[in-house]
Amino acid sequence: MNFGAPNRAYERLELVPSDYFRHLTRAELPGEGIVPLEIDLGCGDGSFLIDIASHLPERQFLGVERLLGRVRKVARKAERAGLANLQVLRLESAYTIGWILPDACISRVHLLFPDPWPKKRHHKNRFVQPDNIASIKRILSDRGEFLFKTDHEGYFEWVKEVMHECKLLTPLGWEESDFYYPETDFERQWKEEGRKIYRARFGKNLG
Repeated sequence: MNFGAPNRAYERLELVPSDYFRHLTRAELPGEGIVPLEIDLGCGDGSFLIDIASHLPERQFLGVERLLGRVRKVARKAERAGLANLQVLRLESAYTIGWILPDACISRVHLLFPDPWPKKRHHKNRFVQPDNIASIKRILSDRGEFLFKTDHEGYFEWVKEVMHECKLLTPLGWEESDFYYPETDFERQWKEEGRKIYRARFGKNLG
């Protein structure tokens, strides 16, 4: 019987920057700049991330999640699925896009069902703010995209207003049949409960 160290092969799927106080180079990120890289901000349990990475093996994916337990859970799922095109970064999303990621390194940014902070006095805590949108624009490659989903109508209207006022990215149409886009576990649950899902898509350098 082997009483040695436990097998933690999944740890290879955790991206640990050598320095948290500088922009990484593109070569330090998944795909090393050779293939398109997409990022899922606040990837949660990884249901969306695992699904889309499995469906699009020609692309690289980076999940960002601040809770260690969730990071390890996503990494274990990806390891069991045999995925070689996915890593997970344990870090806060705003810091990641503002201080860790280099310019023009991401082809798609996914922000799915973030905390809506419904009370008016808490709206300042919403992730979609002009500073974060400026960071998203900076990290997007030419013709890169920002995709957003929520079940909260008030947050959806907020996003449309912020994007209109900052004018950093161009609104794009988004029909469900336009491209493969898996649902999160929460999205499936909320649809079963009859909740409406709102989505918005924006592009860089499309004007």
